[in-house]
Amino acid sequence: MSGMMKVPATVLAIGLTLGGCSEMSDTSRRTLTGAGAGAAGGAVIGSLTGDFGWGALIGAGVGAAGGYLYDQHKQTEQAAYHRGVQAGQAGRR
Repeated sequence: MSGMMKVPATVLAIGLTLGGCSEMSDTSRRTLTGAGAGAAGGAVIGSLTGDFGWGALIGAGVGAAGGYLYDQHKQTEQAAYHRGVQAGQAGRR
């Protein structure tokens, strides 16, 4: 398979994999989405530099870490929101 054909095939495979995320936790979904996006971006950059596989691998790792960190941020944000709601409800009583 030529280098230019690997990129669309990889993007299609990632898209099909992400389609099965409905039963996953938010953390798993965000981490996997980050890994998929990172792998796709890394594959594109890797194909331009001549090393498709390493680019995809490095991109997946960086993307997974980014997705996980984003999830942790969203969980902290959600917890702060719930604390504020509870404090507001306690103040009305």
